[in-house]
Amino acid sequence: MSEAPRKIIHIDMDCFYAAIEERDHPEWAGKPLAVGGSSGRAVLTTCNYEARRYGCRSAMPAFKALQLCPHLRIVPTRFEAYRHESQRIREVFRRFSELVEPLSLDEAYLDVSHWRSSGSAVAREIRTQIHEATGLTASAGIAPNKLLAKIASDWHKPNGQFEVTQEAIPTFMPTLPIGKLWGVGKKTGERLSQLGISTCGDLLTHDLTEIHRRFGKLGVELYHQCQGIDSRPVQPSRERKSLSNERTFSQDLRCFEESIPKLHRLWEELLTDLKKMQAPRSIKSAFVKLKFHDFRHTTVERQASSPDWELYESLLEEGWTRAEARHVRLLGAGVRFHSRPPATHAEQLSLFEAQEY
Repeated sequence: MSEAPRKIIHIDMDCFYAAIEERDHPEWAGKPLAVGGSSGRAVLTTCNYEARRYGCRSAMPAFKALQLCPHLRIVPTRFEAYRHESQRIREVFRRFSELVEPLSLDEAYLDVSHWRSSGSAVAREIRTQIHEATGLTASAGIAPNKLLAKIASDWHKPNGQFEVTQEAIPTFMPTLPIGKLWGVGKKTGERLSQLGISTCGDLLTHDLTEIHRRFGKLGVELYHQCQGIDSRPVQPSRERKSLSNERTFSQDLRCFEESIPKLHRLWEELLTDLKKMQAPRSIKSAFVKLKFHDFRHTTVERQASSPDWELYESLLEEGWTRAEARHVRLLGAGVRFHSRPPATHAEQLSLFEAQEY
C-alpha cells in the first residue's frame, strides 16, 4: 500500500517590507513605494506592486528606480518592525504544524500532512489568520513536495494560492519554464538555452547521461526536478552558519584610516545582533569583506572564538593590502559559527523534564 502524498505549504508574504510600511502609513497605499536606501549607490530591498509596474524591482540601484519612476517614494528599512511582524506570523504557523521551516522573515514551508482537511483549505485558513493578526496578505503554494509548493506560491500572487496535486504533476511539469527550477541561474539558463531547452519537457527529451556529462550533479538534480521529484523533508531547525552586516557608502573610502570608524560601527551592530540571538552560538571565525569601486571584492577571514575589535581592525588592514590602489565602496563584518553537535538522549530528556505542563 503506497503512502498518501504529503501536504506541503509554502507561504510567501506579499511585498512584506513595503506592505508593512503601507499598513503603518495608509496615506502611502496605492502609490509607488520602495524600501531601501535612497543614496546614489543604495539598492532597493523591496518595492510594492505599483512600483513594479514601472519596472522597479528588488536589488535595483535606487538611482535607476527613480529614473523609471520619478515619483517613487523610497523609505528606510525598519528591521525591528519587520522582525516583530515575522514573529507574529510564525505564531500563526505554529497553530497548524510543528514542522515549520522558515526561509526568511517573510516565507516558510509547513508540513500539514497530519490534517484531515485538504492542503488548500489549511492554506486558506493560515492566510486568513495571518491577515487577522497583522493586516498583511500572503500567498500560498500547496503541493506534495517543497519544490512544487514554492513554485506554486508564485502562481496567483498577490493574496492568492495555487495547488499542484500529485495527479496534476505529469501535465504541470512539461510546460513549466526551466528557469523556475532551483539551481537554474543566468549562466545555467544560457547553457540550457543553447541546447534548445526552455521548459522541463524539453530537458526530459535529452538522455540523462548527456545531461550529467554537460552539467554534472546539477544536471541529475534538474532531471529529477523536471519530473516533479523532491524528497526533501520540511526541517524545523535550519542551523544558521553565519551572522554579518554590511554597508555601501555614497562616497568611496580612499584609505585604511578612513575606513576604521565605518567598520567600527558595523562591528558594534554585529555585537548587538549576536546578543539578540535566541540561542548563543560558538564562534568559529571572524571575517571582513571589502568591495572595491570596480565591483571586485575580497574577504579576509581568521579563526576566532570571540569578535574582538582588534581582530577586525587587523582583518581590515589586511584587506586594504589587497586593494591595489582601488577605493572601497562597501564594507562588511561578520562571524561564522561552529556546527551544533547532535543532542544526546540525556540532553533531550533534560529539555522535556524542564517543561511545565
